[in-house]
Amino acid sequence: MYHKTTGYRVFSVFNYAFMILAGLVCFLPLLHLLAQSLSSKAAISGNLVSFWPVGFNMDAYVKTFSNSNFISSMWTSILRTVLGTSISMFILTCAGYALSKEFRGRNVLMWFFIFTMLFSGGLIPSYILVTGLGLKDTIWALVLPGAFGAYNLILLVNFFKTIPKALEEAAFIDGASFFAILSKIYLPLSLPGIATVSLFIMVGHWNSWFDGILYMSDASKYPLASFLQTVVVQSNMQNMAMSQSEVEAMSEQSIKAAQIFVSTLPIIMVYPFLQRYFVKGIVLGAVKE
Repeated sequence: MYHKTTGYRVFSVFNYAFMILAGLVCFLPLLHLLAQSLSSKAAISGNLVSFWPVGFNMDAYVKTFSNSNFISSMWTSILRTVLGTSISMFILTCAGYALSKEFRGRNVLMWFFIFTMLFSGGLIPSYILVTGLGLKDTIWALVLPGAFGAYNLILLVNFFKTIPKALEEAAFIDGASFFAILSKIYLPLSLPGIATVSLFIMVGHWNSWFDGILYMSDASKYPLASFLQTVVVQSNMQNMAMSQSEVEAMSEQSIKAAQIFVSTLPIIMVYPFLQRYFVKGIVLGAVKE
């Protein structure tokens, strides 16, 4: 019978307390944001809102979803995330499968990719390249520059290496091609790794704001994170297209809270579907070469 020592019990109590505290640190700011977005201007101005709405109203959400700039930014972010994740996963999966095999020059290629991870070209060369290729003011300027990531490649190579070679050899004997082996054996068995890397890429695209401001000259083409950066950080309410009477009637803080809360919902909704793969995926990719 398993005996729980005093040290084990103390550690368990500390562990549970720490996890509850960490959960509250993540959850309470989001709850405060939701309460602010549903509260009246007087309550926010009087600093009366904590974790429950005061003077409940939905005006901030009505104004947010009737704003054409916000809707177009949301659509740009969704398109960017779907396109960026699909393109990146296609490139990384093909490259990871090839580099999980032993062949001459493989280590040189791996070190070449690792070098690009440690030393990037820099902001100005990247801007000149994107502009020179005619990608500026297009969705491809947000998707293509970051399509290949060496860190994610290393994770996938390690996932593919954990699959027994005997499976591949048996498939070859049955007449399967490399593409058939990749699609019917490697991808299903590497689902934790693929889900983990996909989540990394997805969150990166959704939260990225700097490249939107850098490569988009028109605010109507901003992704959502760039749009929120202009509204929340720069306090530029012109993008909200509000009249003077609306500005006076509504709390600026309430509108910002509503927009931030809405922008976090897609990632929060996706995460539970990928969470069951997350721990296994991280552990499998812990050993780098």
